[in-house]
Amino acid sequence: MKKGLFISIEGLDGAGKSTQMQFMKSFFQEKGLEVLITREPGGTIIGEKVRSIILDKQHEEMASTTEALLYAASRAQHVTQVILPALKEGKVVLCDRFVDSSIAYQGVGRQLGYHVIKTINDFATQGLSPDLTIFFDIPPEVTLQRINREEVDRLEQEKIDFHRAVYDAYIDLAKQDSARIKVIKADRAIDGIKKDVEKLLIKIIGEGIL
Repeated sequence: MKKGLFISIEGLDGAGKSTQMQFMKSFFQEKGLEVLITREPGGTIIGEKVRSIILDKQHEEMASTTEALLYAASRAQHVTQVILPALKEGKVVLCDRFVDSSIAYQGVGRQLGYHVIKTINDFATQGLSPDLTIFFDIPPEVTLQRINREEVDRLEQEKIDFHRAVYDAYIDLAKQDSARIKVIKADRAIDGIKKDVEKLLIKIIGEGIL
């Protein structure tokens, strides 16, 4: 039986997710809770190897279906080996990206379809869904300026239309599942973002989610 708290963090690359995840870790640790920070694709030895394949710029020939299945494969290992055991131990799991990313990037960005991506990921995750998802809302026109263009990976180097489609998909997902997905404006000072994150975490504790 699951005892922990599973929070996924979503947003475009360059949205400042890593900075806020460190703050969230400190927040929960101050409450006396054990926290695990992990990421997707990755989080396991197998997952990190899959990550390197997915994001390698030399793999221009990769089919969109291959990409989607590799993300799901990495996620399946991650859920089985890392996330579920941590939740059973009562830990707070902070995961940089989860299924919403696949729906946004592959389902919409790659035009594979919402239901196709959801189906393969329901299988990969054993039906696991985050208790809370925080989407850091910042438009691609801003995030792309923050990324070091010399170090972009295979997805980051896509054209602006792709990133705009992914962003719009995230906004739609947040509207469809507003109970789980909470939107925080991220195109502003870090301290302002942190205050909103703190308010949200205090609220979920008050509602008894934790």
